Amino acid sequence: MTYDFNEYVERRGSGCIKYDELEKRYGHADLLPAWVADMDFPVLPEITEALQKRIAHPVYGYASVPEKFWQSIINWLMRRHGWKVERDEITYVPGVVKAIGFIVNRFTEPGDKILIQPPVYHPFTFVPEGNSRELVHNPLRRLPDGNYEMDLDDLEKKIVEHKPKMMILCNPHNPIGIQWDAETLRSVASICHRHGVKVIADEIHEDLMLWGIKHIPFASVSDEAAEISITLGAPSKTFNIAGLVSSWVVIKNKEMREHFFTWMKGNEFDDPTFFATTATIAAYDHGDTWLNDLISYLEGNQLFLEDFLNKEIPEIKAVRPQASFLTWLDCRALYPGESEIHDKLDKFFIEEAGLALNNGFIFGKEGDGFMRFNIGCPRQTLQQALEQLKKAL
Repeated sequence: MTYDFNEYVERRGSGCIKYDELEKRYGHADLLPAWVADMDFPVLPEITEALQKRIAHPVYGYASVPEKFWQSIINWLMRRHGWKVERDEITYVPGVVKAIGFIVNRFTEPGDKILIQPPVYHPFTFVPEGNSRELVHNPLRRLPDGNYEMDLDDLEKKIVEHKPKMMILCNPHNPIGIQWDAETLRSVASICHRHGVKVIADEIHEDLMLWGIKHIPFASVSDEAAEISITLGAPSKTFNIAGLVSSWVVIKNKEMREHFFTWMKGNEFDDPTFFATTATIAAYDHGDTWLNDLISYLEGNQLFLEDFLNKEIPEIKAVRPQASFLTWLDCRALYPGESEIHDKLDKFFIEEAGLALNNGFIFGKEGDGFMRFNIGCPRQTLQQALEQLKKAL
């Protein structure tokens, strides 16, 4: 590989949530963190160089948005995913979660219902609820082999019964790492289009596809999908630059686009900082090789994790992700025959193993007994975490 991801970077004291908020969130500052979804790898060198060059200029005034910012995103989406996006179909948003809040407020009213598919990324719950919307649950269906699928019959049943105005789709799925196939996405589009349900497609993990699997943008699978969808993405997960807050939204439907983009502009929510534009251009214009090497390294980490668990900790089963650096661990065998074990798992991982993971319960009650493990770290760090887990057991 061209890039070396084995380098250890000391992040404690850098003001990062992952390390410096352990005491606040877990009650212990000395845990090995494998929770919040950012990686421990140094960023693409061209990003650092571009930022250093811009920062070297002694004036940080109001910044214009260079046209190549938009073109870098458009080129990336076509080059990596074969998805054609026009300039007027895209704008900036200051973070995907914030964008979900903006969209919820612009397209729905307090008391309206929004459908989600637990276990799923927890802001899909707290953003609608925090904005006085009601949630409708269409849980994923767990298969005998440990993988998951959508329950499409239940999806339509819930839509007919509860009449949600909107659905939030995670594609690829977080925390399980599923890239939904085109047939499934077309079925979702058909059902939602038939019943007048708009779809927010959170596709922030789209670039981190593993094992040669291709990302399928929801808006690309059919005319119906394009007509009802609002797609969110960012270079933040891909290139480990979440702290720079650069995200984008694509809306193909002209009426929906004008309704949302006009509101965004009127509130100056579509105005990025020069940090965001500079880093995004560098990432999307120069990051292909770095990303390809990263994906290979993450695949190696996943295989290392699975091999270690199979040999040393067979009680814990890993659901192999199709995308991202997050692995869904089935830990229910640690407490056989017991229900509602999320508190016990937290105590075990924190107090006994010295690890900070995301408890699956925060993604919905369907995640009880599971833990989300961030493997976006040097392999020596991953091995240390697994050794601590083995020793604790």
